[in-house]
Order: sequence, then C-alpha cells, then structure tokens
Amino acid sequence: MTEKLYLADASIECFDATVRSAEENRVELDRTAFYVTGGGQPHDIGLLRWTGGESSVDDVRTIGGRVWHELSGDLPEQGTVVTGFVDQVRRHQMMRTHTAMHILCGVMWQRWQRVVTGGNMAALSGRMDFELDEFPHGFAEQIEELCNAEVAANRPVTVSFLQRSEAVLDRDLIRTKVNLIPENVDEIRVVDIVGLDKQADGGTHVAFTGEVGRIEITKTESKGRGFKRVRFVLHDK
Repeated sequence: MTEKLYLADASIECFDATVRSAEENRVELDRTAFYVTGGGQPHDIGLLRWTGGESSVDDVRTIGGRVWHELSGDLPEQGTVVTGFVDQVRRHQMMRTHTAMHILCGVMWQRWQRVVTGGNMAALSGRMDFELDEFPHGFAEQIEELCNAEVAANRPVTVSFLQRSEAVLDRDLIRTKVNLIPENVDEIRVVDIVGLDKQADGGTHVAFTGEVGRIEITKTESKGRGFKRVRFVLHDK
C-alpha cells in the first residue's frame, strides 16, 4: 500500500517517492504527502517533478484499494524517482477548515451533548450535520461565539496513534464510533484538540486552534426529523 506521509506529519511540503505503476494519465507511488480524498476532505493538489519531466497533480483518490495520482502533463515510467510538491496554500486552507469542523463538533458536544452524523468541506468552508431535533433559540449566534472563543484560546491540536484495543476503551472516543472503522485497521489515528474534542480521524489539521481564523456561521437548516445542518466559512481575521 502507498505510505501516507501526512498521517504522521501534515507540514510536509515536498517528498521523494518511486513510481510503482503508471497508466493513462495517473501514477501510483510507494509513498505520498498528497492528501487522498476521504472522510469528507478533498484531495491535495500540487506538482510532480523528475529528471526530464513534470506534471501537475490534479486529483488523488483510492481506486480498488490503490492510491492513484491523476496528472496533467508528462507521465513518468514505472520505477522513476519523483519529487512531489504539495500546494501549501490550499493545504493550509484545508487544515484550517478541518480543524474548524472539529471545533464545531467539540462545542456541540460540550454545550448540547449532540453528536455529528456527517460533514463535507472545501477550502475555507464546510457543513456539518448533527443529531438535533430543534435549534435552540439564538443558536447560530451562540455557537459562533463559542467556536471563536475556542479559536482565541489557541488550544494545541495533537496527533497520536492508539492500538484498536485501546481506542475502543477510550471514553473520549466512544462518540466517534471507532467500531465503524474497518476491522483490518489495527492502529487508530487520533486527533485531539486538547481539552475540547478528541476523535478518530485521518485528516490534516493545524497545530493550534488560533491558526483557524474567524469562524462565521452562514446558515442553519433542517434536514429532516432529528437532523440539523450547520454551514460555515472561515475568515483570516
């Protein structure tokens, strides 16, 4: 399987890898720092360079259990050593957004004891669905204020790895439904906004909540009985 370097270090800007397979307009690498689409987070973009060629990386997806990088430009041959460059502007926007989603989850749980049921994100915007019958009065204003207080608190965001047998016993992780992670995954990656939110998660995040920027709740909507949606955007200030 392709080693996903960002799971251990989301700050990697460039990396070297070897092409395992090449076909049509895509390559499979032995290792990558490009985020692979999944968990509601879109893929990274960037550039691959090698002796005699270069291509932009336009998409990164898992197909048939293999990670493929879709390219525009030259196609390196199998066995070629390439250097990948991650678009850092987009990456940091995604990191800010994903961390904002975890802040929203943490505030919802701490204040109203409601769990997230789904979500999606783009650069500097996202939406999250929660198990909630009705929005409390003044909800949008209140949750926006609470979320931005967590940004101002500049809480550290840590990444650790737990054996599955430990993770299922961690009371802080129970609400993230570790049991839904495929049984063949023995090591669980845990993202912890210290003192606020702790989840099993495979996405990229900033190091401190202060990097997120200002969170603006743009819309709240009902998606049926017991399910409510919250949309947000991020601002630099």
